[in-house]
Amino acid sequence: MMRSNAVTLAILFAILAAPLRGEVIESTAAGFLVRNTATINAPPATVYAALTDGVGGWWDPAHTFSHDARNLSVDAKPGGCFCERLPDGGGVQHMSVVYASPGKLLRLTGAIGPLQEAALVGTMTWTLVQAATSRRSSTACSAGSWPG
Repeated sequence: MMRSNAVTLAILFAILAAPLRGEVIESTAAGFLVRNTATINAPPATVYAALTDGVGGWWDPAHTFSHDARNLSVDAKPGGCFCERLPDGGGVQHMSVVYASPGKLLRLTGAIGPLQEAALVGTMTWTLVQAATSRRSSTACSAGSWPG
């Protein structure tokens, strides 16, 4: 357990310290596509574990309903939930896992947080690639809505 916490903490620091390069790929009145890329000095399997099993260790608590990222969980299998436990015993389903390939790719669809009320549908894909000299994590997020 101690080693697992140390690995999660190391990945957390790597993710936070990694220079992110965010770029807007496409933006229209109906939606957008944004891509962030980071180089992380860790094997893809370790990064994948931090994304899924350790999400509460790196997600910003300000972007949760409970204001505590430790209440977040990801069940990394098709149909699995990116969910949040609430202090009153309730919960929030932020997104659903639609593609899970450990160490390679994690794709979720749904509406994170306040986007749920706006009838927005989004997809978030984490692609993990091990290059010859470094490891890269690329996150692509797209969202769109129906005119209403």
